[in-house]
Amino acid sequence: MSKFAITTKHIASLLSYCVLAFWTSLSAGASSDTSASSASPHKLLQINTPRPEKSSQEHGLYFIKLLELALEKTEPTDGPFLITQATNNYTSNRQITELARANGAINVIWTSDSKQREDILLPVKISILKGLNSYRVFLIRKDDQEKFHKIHNLKELSQLTAGQGAQWPDTQVMVDNGLPVVTAAQSDLLFDMLAGKRFEYFPRGLYEVWGEQKLNAYRGLVVEDSLMFHYPSPIYFFVNKNNHALADRIERGLNLAIQDGSFDKLFFNIPGFKQGYEELHNPARQLIELKTDFLTED
Repeated sequence: MSKFAITTKHIASLLSYCVLAFWTSLSAGASSDTSASSASPHKLLQINTPRPEKSSQEHGLYFIKLLELALEKTEPTDGPFLITQATNNYTSNRQITELARANGAINVIWTSDSKQREDILLPVKISILKGLNSYRVFLIRKDDQEKFHKIHNLKELSQLTAGQGAQWPDTQVMVDNGLPVVTAAQSDLLFDMLAGKRFEYFPRGLYEVWGEQKLNAYRGLVVEDSLMFHYPSPIYFFVNKNNHALADRIERGLNLAIQDGSFDKLFFNIPGFKQGYEELHNPARQLIELKTDFLTED
């Protein structure tokens, strides 16, 4: 009897809810009819980004999360979005080529700035690494640390050879400053080449070096502890040259995230980024300035 009474009560509640929902839907429908002619629902924005390289999973995912954050901030005004990653692994040059095409497989990338890239792509000029890419420390073989302790200037460093990506703007900066460089098409190969004694050091941004060292500690690679490069090398989001609407949306979203603190919250939640910021104030490091013609401080 008790069970039947409870069931009856539930049915009565359900009927009441249905009646209320019916009248609410009628009211909402009448209201929406009056504004339907002025409403213009936004089309789904589909974003396809590069896949982070194996050596850069931590900070590679940060770029995607930051892009997602910027698009979320503008979702109320600009509509829904979907971010996917390319199925293929593209080199830096291939990413740029795809982005420059009208219907390329990629429509947003993150990369360091250069005149050549600005000539064919549209940058969103908000530094997404808070300047950390403008400071470089070196991955080296553990047994070579004393060799670097004897270096005090650019001329002495020019007696050693660095490893760099063949398509990176940084490579030309180093060559222009008289530093010998060995290159590879993909950055993942450079860790093997350093361990295999193809060159003596691999300059890395303060945001990325710590995680990479952990991944490659088994190769005997360590972070060199006495030197640091500096030259302007901001990393921006880039879009197709003609996609001003997307560039504007990303810029507005980033500015909103900066204003409400969510940009910094995401940034400093990455251990390597926090450690890189702290390393900027390490008095044991000697700063070596490199000259650049195009890049300016971010």
